[in-house]
Amino acid sequence: MRVLLVSHLFPPDHDAGTERYTAELGQRLLAAGHEVSVFTTTKDIARPDMSVADRTFEGLVVRELVNNLYYEDFSETWRRPQAERAFADWVDEWRPDVVHFQHLMYLSAGCLGQAARRGLPILFTLHDFWLECPRFGQLLHADGSLCATVDFARCGTCLSDFDWRQSPVWRRTGRAIAGLRRRTGLNLGPLARAAGRQLRRRAGASSSASQGAPSEGQDLAASFEGQARERSAELRRAVLEHVDRFISPSRFLLERLQAWGLPEQSCVHLPTGIELDRFAFTRRVPGKRLRVSFLGTLVPVKGAHILVEAWAALDAKQRERAELTLYGPRDHAPEYVARLEREAHCVGVQFGGVLDRDGVSRTLANTDLLVVPSTWYENRPLVVLEALASGTPVLASKPGGMAELVEEGVTGWCFPMGDAQALCRRLAAIIDEPESLAALDVASADLPTWDALAQRTVELYDEVLRARTAGDAT
Repeated sequence: MRVLLVSHLFPPDHDAGTERYTAELGQRLLAAGHEVSVFTTTKDIARPDMSVADRTFEGLVVRELVNNLYYEDFSETWRRPQAERAFADWVDEWRPDVVHFQHLMYLSAGCLGQAARRGLPILFTLHDFWLECPRFGQLLHADGSLCATVDFARCGTCLSDFDWRQSPVWRRTGRAIAGLRRRTGLNLGPLARAAGRQLRRRAGASSSASQGAPSEGQDLAASFEGQARERSAELRRAVLEHVDRFISPSRFLLERLQAWGLPEQSCVHLPTGIELDRFAFTRRVPGKRLRVSFLGTLVPVKGAHILVEAWAALDAKQRERAELTLYGPRDHAPEYVARLEREAHCVGVQFGGVLDRDGVSRTLANTDLLVVPSTWYENRPLVVLEALASGTPVLASKPGGMAELVEEGVTGWCFPMGDAQALCRRLAAIIDEPESLAALDVASADLPTWDALAQRTVELYDEVLRARTAGDAT
């Protein structure tokens, strides 16, 4: 079977949850004897916008579209004819039997129609709330608060403060850099990106002083409100018309998007797999003190600040009997990290740097409790699966998909999202009674493998192919 996987981003430059899922699935499909290609995007101002290039990644054939966010209108964040044409060209060239979408951000909803017009079965794995939420699919407002219910009027005020495209200055700069590289081979892209990060940080401090008049802000919010409504209707129409099966790794996400409009009969709950062999021979090493870890990108939605606040609220003698280390990239939100470092230093919290895949296994083997204090609705984060596979108890925020993974009092505990005091109370109880960790049964966690996920996915491919064949016969 020839399978085309479609993702907004892809390794090696991008290795977050959706990207890792796509790569793992693709490699399992290859190992099972299927032919697999990937259609994806990247941002690279040293290359012409909407240009394409081919590469390979661990045996997977990859067609990569450059999207430098040179948008003229917000509607281009979900409706981009140039991306649709590039996608259609790859479909016609590669001629897949089935198309499996993982994400459409940086692409176009019209890619679904391009696949459908060619009579191809279409599957769509849900990784976040992008269909419902126009701000990166995170259901987070500009002020960081959670959007439990999407309100289009509130979307208008949120999107008014959303950095969704390159400015005209940076578009001109990018095109000049791409032209220079084409003529001379000199790539100034990395230097320009570093300068851009510095400028954005400086601009952030004075952004409030540059806001327009209240009436201008109201007009802008009203415009974005209308576009949010239009986006929701267009995406709902596209997926309902063209997608044969929706796959969701968590029941929480599945139920949320069914409430948004996905038909229950087309939805399948298929939990994310884990490479259990990586942890089969993990030898847990005891420590002198209770070792608590955070593994994740140091950005606000991952909630490391909630954990540091909870740690600071512990009794000083309790902190003496335990240690907390934060692991993860620190370059995505420099101002946030600088503030986090100051607060962490005051209460003895350590930073452990970025971990590679082997480093994750070793760190979890030397961790007594993993805390995942996310402040947004997580789907089914890989780090929780890896912790359970290594035998490490988990303390995670809820609601969201993590609550499905952490069985209270068996594989760990949950606490209310964003509630540092509740987290502090749970940490204090564990530090005072460390035997509560030994009483858990982390090994009882039901963790499917990537091979099992790939096998079930192929069964779904076969189902939709047979249904299409039967439909054509009638």
